[in-house]
Amino acid sequence: MTVQELVSALGLHVAAGASGLGREVRGGYASDLLSCVLAGAREGNVWVTLQAHPNVVAVADLRELSCVIISEGTQPDPETLARADERGLPLLRTEDNTYVTVSRLVQLGIR
Repeated sequence: MTVQELVSALGLHVAAGASGLGREVRGGYASDLLSCVLAGAREGNVWVTLQAHPNVVAVADLRELSCVIISEGTQPDPETLARADERGLPLLRTEDNTYVTVSRLVQLGIR
């Protein structure tokens, strides 16, 4: 599944990084602790978090994640959006909380 297919299936809003919508989603990870993501997320994972600051982009880029879904309607600041656009990292937004978002990902077969 590509990030674009994920956006369509879940009705997500693309906040930044639209150039990376063709990336492949190979799994998922959910955490709000950057250290946990650095230790546990794998290349190609979609990361679900309510964090929306520039360090999210740095961590996602370092771990080569497919995209970041920002939950609970959190709006990234302009610096975060600009960094995501520079790196082609899709930042996706949803009003749903993390639990609901992860449940929906599992229903799509993303583990």
